[in-house]
Amino acid sequence: MRLRVEFTTEPFDLDEAPRHAVVAREIVQGAELDAVDVGPFGNTAEGSDAEVLEVVGELLRRTLDSGAARVSLQVSVVADGQEGEPR
Repeated sequence: MRLRVEFTTEPFDLDEAPRHAVVAREIVQGAELDAVDVGPFGNTAEGSDAEVLEVVGELLRRTLDSGAARVSLQVSVVADGQEGEPR
């Protein structure tokens, strides 16, 4: 199964990326995920169900430990052969 995770960490700071945002970026960019897109208002990544679920757990633990007050995320099943398209 292929999954797509979309997430944000808060609080936001447009002048300088907060530590929790930097940690989140490092986690998704260092994982074996596809279609990684990080930005100031949201982040997305796709991959196998096992990898995405592992990354979500690490993301929650490490961003909260790094000062995030809120982590919002959504995980969707991606239709076979339809990268980026939830089924």
